[in-house]
Amino acid sequence: MKKESLKVAVIGGGSSYTPELIEGFIKRYPELPVKDLYLVDIEAGKEKLEIVGNLAKRMLEKANVPINLHLTLDRREAIRDADFVTTQLRVGLLAARARDERIPLRYNLIGQETTGAGGFAKALRTIPVILDICKDMEELAPNAWLLNFTNPAGIVTEAVLKHSSIRTMGLCNLPIGTRMQIAKALNVDVSQVDIEMIGINHLNWTTRVIVDGVDVTQQVLFQAASGQSGFTMKNIPDFGWDLEFLKSLGSLPCAYHRYYYLRDEMLKEQLHAAETTGTRAEAVKKVEDELFEMYKDPNLSVKPPQLEKRGGAYYSEAALNLVSSIYNNKKDIQTVNVRNNGIIGCLPDDVSVEVNCVIDANGAHPVQLTTPIDAKIRGLLQAVKAYEELTVEAAVTGDYGIALQALTLHPLVGTASLAKSVLDDILRENEAELPAYWQR
Repeated sequence: MKKESLKVAVIGGGSSYTPELIEGFIKRYPELPVKDLYLVDIEAGKEKLEIVGNLAKRMLEKANVPINLHLTLDRREAIRDADFVTTQLRVGLLAARARDERIPLRYNLIGQETTGAGGFAKALRTIPVILDICKDMEELAPNAWLLNFTNPAGIVTEAVLKHSSIRTMGLCNLPIGTRMQIAKALNVDVSQVDIEMIGINHLNWTTRVIVDGVDVTQQVLFQAASGQSGFTMKNIPDFGWDLEFLKSLGSLPCAYHRYYYLRDEMLKEQLHAAETTGTRAEAVKKVEDELFEMYKDPNLSVKPPQLEKRGGAYYSEAALNLVSSIYNNKKDIQTVNVRNNGIIGCLPDDVSVEVNCVIDANGAHPVQLTTPIDAKIRGLLQAVKAYEELTVEAAVTGDYGIALQALTLHPLVGTASLAKSVLDDILRENEAELPAYWQR
């Protein structure tokens, strides 16, 4: 029997994304009766928490939605007896992201916050914090769901699956964004579109596209290669796909595949940006500064349209679709990060994968794949997943050798000498945000 009211804790509540989440809670209140909503942050984020929290209160008051909003730095208070805990945190704040982007560029390597050496650095900082949150949940809210939106989402989810008893799923706005983009390119309503995704977070392939029961995968591949479709994210340059390449691949690669399939073009663009306008982190900081100035306006009581510049489109929709489907036992299909358990046969059972799942009150149940995973997908997928497995182990143990092997294995690093140089820089420049066991 489902509860009549809910308690939700948002870890990283001072995020600039929070107004979008609040808007989602407002729209879904009839189906998602949240009584107490806790926005949680750390001391360094206190000012932003107060700014965004006050905007959230104005939004709730304007909408006349009876959600009790709590702003706190006490994570345990927020977690106690919660039904859902969501995480949208950034350990080290945007300054750490800027390092994640610039350290690899020193060595002519891709600098990106969720993949390659940058994603590795973020994982080292983030996994210990997420596992501490899980310990609090095991004690204070053992039946709650942890829904992780924190990047690198797949690696973080895998760490929780392997090192905690908490019920968890990882989620990303990329799958829902891809579905929206396909619908727009085909000029149909998104409700008419069904897709099959195979892979891991930020490395998934759309292998089938069905519109009203008709397979239109080849048409979508042509659209993606037309140069007019915009199949990317705001933080990833829209370099077009070659039609012959897409035909031979037989599936639509996600936006992040550009770092692998178009590495030279992406690196050139990153190096140029770093020397001129700045890295993505530095661009985001400017947008965030502008957003928080807007959020301070006591007359503002809605999510400002400028938030779209921050990226993270459909974040609220993805997050609250998942919460609502669990609470209401909807049994609909969503693409989430879950334990593999044999769904992708070429990967170990205990790793996280990003696939279509039926979502109900008991969680996510992966849907059997209809497309065989051949060598064109399997080769890159297995290599990056092996890197992720080693990264989780390195983050949990603080083992330098395992960390070195993880970076050496990653296709965007690829040599032991480069991996060692980058790893040493990462450990030195992230010392303040890493657990004591990394201090060498």
